[in-house]
Amino acid sequence: MTREPRAALYSPELLALAVELADYPYDPTAPLQGEARSRSCGSTIQLSAGSEQLGLKVTACAVGQAAAAIFAREFPGKSHAELEKVLHQIEEWLHGAGVRPDWPGIEMLETARAYPGRHGAILLPWRAALDALSKGKPAR
Repeated sequence: MTREPRAALYSPELLALAVELADYPYDPTAPLQGEARSRSCGSTIQLSAGSEQLGLKVTACAVGQAAAAIFAREFPGKSHAELEKVLHQIEEWLHGAGVRPDWPGIEMLETARAYPGRHGAILLPWRAALDALSKGKPAR
């Protein structure tokens, strides 16, 4: 039985996405705060959001960092319901049970589908955003 060669997981394009995170500095004083941790790989993300800017503090492999950058590009204006729907679509897609989610740039993570150990890191930004939005704005 012969195996088809896998595409490179850490492509130059994927690594370039990780660099974009510098555009999203984490703000511990922002009104919305969320976090998520992957049980499979230990990666973590902290998310801050306010009227001015989204911030991310990502401790993950390059795949997780790339997923965070892809998320950050499209996050502004998304509702809890929209993010929940896309998270479900991404989970199905990663497990091979669904079509590619409708999130611009997600195709950059196509090769990571073959690496189940990276799936948890890919899901982190959506989970952290849902955590932040579910907490709502703190009382003033």
